[in-house]
Amino acid sequence: MDVNQAKQEHLLALKVMRLTKPTLFTNLPVTCEDRDLPGDLFAQLMREDPSTIKGAETLMLGEMLTLPQNFGNIFLGETFSSYISVHNDSNQVVKDILVKADLQTSSQRLNLSASNSAVAELKPECCIDDVIHHEVKEIGTHILVCAVSYTSQFGEKLYFRKFFKFQVLKPLDVKTKFYNAETDEVFLEAQIQNITTSPMFMEKVSLEPSMMYNVTELNSVASGDEGESTFGKMSYLQPMDTRQYLYCLKPKPEYAEKAGVIKGVTVIGKLDIVWKTNLGERGRLQTSQLQRMAPGYGDIRLSLEVIPDTVNLEEPFDIVCKITNCSERTMDLVMEMCNMRSIHWCGVSGRQLGKLTPGASLSLLLTVFSSEQGLQSISGLRLTDTFLKRTYEYDDIAQVCVVCPFMSNEC
Repeated sequence: MDVNQAKQEHLLALKVMRLTKPTLFTNLPVTCEDRDLPGDLFAQLMREDPSTIKGAETLMLGEMLTLPQNFGNIFLGETFSSYISVHNDSNQVVKDILVKADLQTSSQRLNLSASNSAVAELKPECCIDDVIHHEVKEIGTHILVCAVSYTSQFGEKLYFRKFFKFQVLKPLDVKTKFYNAETDEVFLEAQIQNITTSPMFMEKVSLEPSMMYNVTELNSVASGDEGESTFGKMSYLQPMDTRQYLYCLKPKPEYAEKAGVIKGVTVIGKLDIVWKTNLGERGRLQTSQLQRMAPGYGDIRLSLEVIPDTVNLEEPFDIVCKITNCSERTMDLVMEMCNMRSIHWCGVSGRQLGKLTPGASLSLLLTVFSSEQGLQSISGLRLTDTFLKRTYEYDDIAQVCVVCPFMSNEC
């Protein structure tokens, strides 16, 4: 949509055209069998058509390129490019020509002009050309405002504007889910859906972690020296298709021992997505900082650092427990080990662990055995803070598979 500010005839003409990649020409082949009435007529016409592929005339895809016939769709993350031309249609020499291009969004107004200096003069049938580029970072209504000011040969100062309105659409639908592990690890699942009408080549989908975390991508499988993507060699995302990407975040060593710091961390990082569409037109989208709900560990956190996957029936095995003081006060802890129906602890119950300052951790080696087969839950630990006479019980800390060495039963 364009509107002239002034109704009078101007000496200069302004033309604006969006620059986009061309598309491959397509035609609709019409065929028939040889015994039909047209005979070989349709086949001969397709062979003579310059837009068809020689030897494959019945394919809809041709060899020629088609220039854009309309403004087309603009998606968030793409680069908007436009060609601006000011032509002198009169027989007069025009002076002090200034061309200005601004992009008005819902939140800001951006100057896209390459130069803000005026051109001294413009002779008849000559033109001033400029190409502007802008990476679109907002969705919604955008207005390209092109303004031209100049001075006629009689010293009259003239001015006019044109407005070009277009919509910026959302190309991807991104949904995230967080999973907190027993340790300080955080797993992020990102679901990315292509909501455009054309396929995309997903060039890169990465997670930029916050300063406290290191990230490991879990979107490939080991294959020789290099990992192979779980999505195959051709990473295309068809319209309305969805992909799921998985990432594991671990606290950096300097933050791993600071339980109070890690406990309150909600900012994980941001996703960086790069794709290409028809004929390699590139788009890039970065999400805002992803935030999770910080896990509530309470005053004391008990986690398992070492536990075997499979153990033998009625055979003691060792586990390593890590106790972390997540409160803001010093605790004096006592550990009690309570036997359960199938889980039996080895050692002295009521063990004095001593004082544990805020944010500090303590690792303990414990021995336990199971009297029943199958998948058993490690339970029965109890911690007591003697300062406040407060007790913390821990059940279902972890699970272990118990098998009989003389039988072939499996969990």
